[in-house]
Amino acid sequence: MQLTTESRNTRTVHIDTADTKEILQIMNDEDMKVAHAVKEVLPQVERAVQFVLHSFKNGGRLIYMGAGTSGRLGVLDAVECPPTFSTSPDMVQGLMAGGEKAFIKAAEGAEDNEEAGQMDLINCRLTSNDTVVGLAASGRTPYVKGALKYAQKVGAKTVSISCNKEAPISQFADQSIEVIVGPEILTGSTRLKAATAQKMILNMISTASMLQMGKAYENLMVDVHVSNFKLKQRAVHTITRITNVSKKEAEGTLDLANNEVKPAIVMLKCGVTFGEAKELLKKAEGYVRKAIQFGSRKGDAK
Repeated sequence: MQLTTESRNTRTVHIDTADTKEILQIMNDEDMKVAHAVKEVLPQVERAVQFVLHSFKNGGRLIYMGAGTSGRLGVLDAVECPPTFSTSPDMVQGLMAGGEKAFIKAAEGAEDNEEAGQMDLINCRLTSNDTVVGLAASGRTPYVKGALKYAQKVGAKTVSISCNKEAPISQFADQSIEVIVGPEILTGSTRLKAATAQKMILNMISTASMLQMGKAYENLMVDVHVSNFKLKQRAVHTITRITNVSKKEAEGTLDLANNEVKPAIVMLKCGVTFGEAKELLKKAEGYVRKAIQFGSRKGDAK
């Protein structure tokens, strides 16, 4: 069977004779097709998000599995979650064929080991509460196949993301996502359009899940982990935007809230202590908007 990801792109057969401007235009034209391809699979992505939400709400994890570029994209999305959403490093994980060292140095042979995918999940103590997302542009990577097969055996929810129709890994997924971006400008170089599509879908899965876990207020990141000067300034700016207090008051309240943005906002909006703000957030299951509503009602009752 001819894989779309390995097909020749008839629009780029003369790209080797093109000048720089022409190459960039060709690449840009091809990249524009990616977002349209992703749009076609939004219903499947929605179901994947539902799996992840169920996992999070039941103490489970989101685990990405992949090899090569696909594996690196999973790791990239996973490692960005703790600083962006103040999540535990265990909550979203990225595992790739060849281990951590393969992230910076290609270990191409590692992807052919189906048993390694299973062993990586055994080592991270996969449970039925987790969701495993297998990434493979070709849709046939043995490492990913082994991981999904084991995940199904354990009872975890499984999602596959590939760029070919009727991808082999799709049969081992509770929800398959086959995003067809067409042939690459360089035949078989799936670090291009295929990787862009995968990155867009991973952005959607993690961000949509976190938003529905109360990690934002309006379109502001209110659960950012304040770990450096830049992030502290972002946190202060977020607090001032939401509460309309001065920068100085926002900084002072953030300090009282142990650098936690959510309780700082609730403290200022509801006129409560740090402890009371934490209780309101607990009652609101982490949603700042709900916590403020609870705090306001409490104030009206006094």
